[in-house]
Amino acid sequence: MCNQHWPSEMRTFQDERTGRTIQQLTNQGNNVHLYFTENAFDTSGAFIIFRSDRASGEQKAPYDDPHYNLFKLSLDNGEIIQLTDESHPVESVTKTPDSQLIVYSTGNQIKALDLNSGAARVVYAETGDFDVGAPSISHNRRYIAFARNERVPIQRGPNYAGFKEHFYTIKDGRITIAYLDGSGAFDAYRDTHWLGHFQFCPDDSTLAMFCHEGPWHLVTQRIWLLDFVSRSAKPCFRQREEDSIGHEFWTNDGYIFFDNRGPEHDGAITSDRTQAVVTAPNVNANAMLPFVGLADRHRNVVRRLDMPYYCNHYHAGPNQNLLVGDDVDTLVLIDTTDDAPPIETLCYHGTSWHTQSSHCHPTWSWDGRQILYASDRGGQVNLYLLEM
Repeated sequence: MCNQHWPSEMRTFQDERTGRTIQQLTNQGNNVHLYFTENAFDTSGAFIIFRSDRASGEQKAPYDDPHYNLFKLSLDNGEIIQLTDESHPVESVTKTPDSQLIVYSTGNQIKALDLNSGAARVVYAETGDFDVGAPSISHNRRYIAFARNERVPIQRGPNYAGFKEHFYTIKDGRITIAYLDGSGAFDAYRDTHWLGHFQFCPDDSTLAMFCHEGPWHLVTQRIWLLDFVSRSAKPCFRQREEDSIGHEFWTNDGYIFFDNRGPEHDGAITSDRTQAVVTAPNVNANAMLPFVGLADRHRNVVRRLDMPYYCNHYHAGPNQNLLVGDDVDTLVLIDTTDDAPPIETLCYHGTSWHTQSSHCHPTWSWDGRQILYASDRGGQVNLYLLEM
């Protein structure tokens, strides 16, 4: 039921590894913040937007397809308010930095929610045999775009089940634009690969990024920049044989961050603390030193930082000087102003890595003062906040 309220569930505790004060924000049902390429924080710092199954009337494990809806949590008093009441689970979510416009997928539809009025409207409805990917909102707020991939008879599941099989099977992937006023949609680009991670440039509505999805060591060119004017895609960081690239995202100031883990790394982590596809790498450990990089919108690499593999995801603060990463068991802080960046342990996260919803996906607040992350250390997924 929309506008249903829950009282604060916040509690604070001292981290067992570092002694830092951690604030647990939720404790009912499964609670998942926005994907790490997005930002769940409002620019005011007053609240976050997240998904939860707390209103479903069911008690489900994270891997058992919980029925998620959208919620708003006040960081001041902990109050939680339900924003949607969809008959199908809410899946991918994006929003404008000021949170006034929230776009999400549910069933075969993509909807736009006006936070002020509470009204949601259908922006796109899939009628073909395609799976719709995560939407992204253009800087001018006139349209959204997203990847669509042909449906294949392969089940996806926990621990990256079906990951490699999807990579080999999907041969029709598209980037589709839909107008936010609901007036129509069209395919702007078509490819012969599984497409994902579509993200508009934060300050240019004619430019976007997407990836060829799949196990990183099998994808021969991961990151692509898409010019919507010419409808042409060009490779960003042209890969070599030894590269394994992934987890690209736009920084707030318009650079493309990417992670290169080197030969035979598939970019995954499972609940067994192993990779999902490459379980016994047969590679010289000295063949290549992993690194992270920054590319500009002209595809030039402007920064390369050697970094022995530590993290599963990275997220940059208001600038690129500080990164937060999720190691196997801990969150770490990385100061990139040093060419040999020191690694500082922030806290123990204790997540299982069993499902995508239980991935920590640590993200910075817009002002760089807080880090939000998820963990299923108690069995269900909950949200945690770290003050910096």
